[in-house]
Amino acid sequence: MSNRLEKEDSPYLQQHKNNPVDWYPWGEEAFVKAKDENKPIFISIGYSSCHWCHVMEENVFENEECADILNKNFVCIKVDREERPDIDKHYQEVHMLLNRRAGGWPTSIFSTPQNKPFFAGTYIPPESKQGSIEGMGFKELTRLIVQKIGENDARLYENADEIEKFLKHKEHPKEATVLKEEIVKNFMLQAKNNYEVSYGGFSAAPKFPHASTLSALLTIDRLYDDKAAKAMVLHTLKSMKKGGMYDLVDGGFCRYSVDNMWKVPHFEKMLYDNALLCELYTQAYLTYKEESFLETAKEIADFWQNFMSEDNLFYSASDADSDGEEGTYFVYSYSEVSRALSENGYQHAKAMLSEMDVTLGGNFEGKNIIYLEGADKPAYFEEVKRILQNIRKKREYPFIDKKIQTSWSAMMIKSFFTLGAIENKYNLVAVKSLDALMECMYINGTLYHTTLIHKKPKIGALLEDYAFLSQALVAAYKFTQNELYLIDAQRFVNRALEEFYNKGEWNFSIGEFVTKAETTDNTYTSSVSIMVDVLLSLGTLLEDEKYTHFAFKTLEYNSYELGRKPIYSPYMLVQMLRYLKGDRVIKSNEESFKFNSYGLVGLEYPFTQFKLTADEKFLLCGEKSCFATTEDVSKLNELIKISF
Repeated sequence: MSNRLEKEDSPYLQQHKNNPVDWYPWGEEAFVKAKDENKPIFISIGYSSCHWCHVMEENVFENEECADILNKNFVCIKVDREERPDIDKHYQEVHMLLNRRAGGWPTSIFSTPQNKPFFAGTYIPPESKQGSIEGMGFKELTRLIVQKIGENDARLYENADEIEKFLKHKEHPKEATVLKEEIVKNFMLQAKNNYEVSYGGFSAAPKFPHASTLSALLTIDRLYDDKAAKAMVLHTLKSMKKGGMYDLVDGGFCRYSVDNMWKVPHFEKMLYDNALLCELYTQAYLTYKEESFLETAKEIADFWQNFMSEDNLFYSASDADSDGEEGTYFVYSYSEVSRALSENGYQHAKAMLSEMDVTLGGNFEGKNIIYLEGADKPAYFEEVKRILQNIRKKREYPFIDKKIQTSWSAMMIKSFFTLGAIENKYNLVAVKSLDALMECMYINGTLYHTTLIHKKPKIGALLEDYAFLSQALVAAYKFTQNELYLIDAQRFVNRALEEFYNKGEWNFSIGEFVTKAETTDNTYTSSVSIMVDVLLSLGTLLEDEKYTHFAFKTLEYNSYELGRKPIYSPYMLVQMLRYLKGDRVIKSNEESFKFNSYGLVGLEYPFTQFKLTADEKFLLCGEKSCFATTEDVSKLNELIKISF
């Protein structure tokens, strides 16, 4: 029998509609019931492609004994973190406060009947581990909570009140720090200290791609010819694309690697990771002219267009699991690959298997993840890739979350625009996708955060939606010179300033949870840093100093932490450098921009804007004046250099 989640649009909530748990969606009905019946509240937060969310569902929420305890004694609420990142952000802060460490998903929150949280965890197994307080299982924990609530345990309620006070307390930054280029030295020192020298990246296992950190290093190399920055970028990007976390067969990156070599991934694929990595590999190609980087960027874009889009809109994620197990779709047995190679006439199948790391024992739970240790793909791999794809076609494809997210979609659209300056077909996709996203998510003057494809959106936009969509619109203007995109970007930035900005500080949400926007680049780039990027762009393109002023006030407000710990805010560091050094504007006519798109997008100086004039020559301008003209795009790099 279905529970209340049956009526929800969210694919994650739909996954739980047949649990024996009497789930409520987030809403007033659940909280009124908890108060009226004096029942504690259990809030479970996750997302549709989350592997450990599936494990908790199978072990706890499908467990009749656990469900019985919950149904008799709790009001249970399910939240999709991708649908409601404002709720998720609030409870991640609760987890950090209670546990002194970052949380994750699934997030498990227990609150008083008045919805004051007093316990936060992540995955909780059904049974306790002997002799371990931290290992208390779900059954024992929920029974203990029921007992404490029933006894009106004074300490529990005092703790809940104390937690609520802490959450309402606002920390203001210490004194402002002077914005200066020397902060780059601190960033480089911290990056080197975190760098994993064997396979690249900035941690031991589990390893996440840290696209913003790599992007900042790339910018630093372009500005200062920094050999250490270049080495970290090249080594990491080459290591990540060898396979495993990068799907060599279909294309696209998985969420993260559980080992040091980027070989064994958690197999879910997220739109935001792939968008940021598509942009990063494109920029790395433009900087270092490494053809394999361009190939990787195009494969990411092609994967998302071919597997993960509909009606020019991008889906949000695909799952790690299929047929009830993690990675089933992605991995291969030795025998099936060996047989397929032999059937297709390959004479050196054994050597090829070894080269692709396909062995009898396997590299993942007895099966094989395709992985190429060599610096370059073997000549045969394009043909073999099609054979491997045909093997996969006989399998169940992992679940696809068909949510459309404004912020994440905008990230991918921006990447397509950058790639489109190299190969025009991606520009055409970007235009269609941006127009489709605007039609879907901007209705009667209101911007929305997310919706299921072919459904009307209901959840209003958050700061990240205004930020990333505005950034995509600025990119659209840059690469099409259609001024309507610039007008839309200005409209959304003005609205964001009205709703989310206050004297240098930005809120992430302003609804039932007023949450402060983070400046650190965590799961993906900070929306505050993206807003600084867009404000600086509008200041340059519109020649309107008020936008530059808001960008500066944001940088100044966050300067103390930026100066001390720039490694946590790499994108903001880049925007600080941009503010200090200034944009360069290249003006010419439409024909010149189209004919020279590749040369223009590959300029060494990272902070360039384009603007239409009637002249076919290239006119170079700084903040207050223009300083050079040329007919030769190849001379622009040198002319920009001598302008400093």
